[in-house]
Amino acid sequence: MIEQLQEFAGGFPEWAQGLAVALVAMIPFVESYFGAAIGVAIGLHPVVAVGAAVVGNVASMLIFVLGTHATRQRVRQVRGTSDAAETPKRQRLRRMFDRFGVPGVSLLGQTFLPSQITSAAMVGFGASKNAVILWQIVSIALWGTLFGVLALLGVGLLLR
Repeated sequence: MIEQLQEFAGGFPEWAQGLAVALVAMIPFVESYFGAAIGVAIGLHPVVAVGAAVVGNVASMLIFVLGTHATRQRVRQVRGTSDAAETPKRQRLRRMFDRFGVPGVSLLGQTFLPSQITSAAMVGFGASKNAVILWQIVSIALWGTLFGVLALLGVGLLLR
């Protein structure tokens, strides 16, 4: 799949490849980290690759967070609470949330689930929408930068 996404982004005209990387980074499980690596691999300047990947990932995360927040508000108005049955994955995420809080889940959660899912789940648990957005942006930027640098080092090693 990553190879196909790389071909997709690389198939755009050079001036639009940043937009293509942003689109790719909007996909859950691809996110800023693989988006940045794809951008570096197709020849974008690393700063552009990471920036585009972060913007795309943040945009999709915002859609999930704002949608979940609005839905939770409506459900709470109708029912008074939102006591939905929790799946095993959601229970594990809730335990992480209870233990590490919004910063910890935002920074570490991407190793288990996409940022879109972890951010929506945190808002669904009742975390502050603004805190989730802030910490997810920090996390998305850090993960994108890390993978962009790793991709740059990997591409550099291949060219030697």
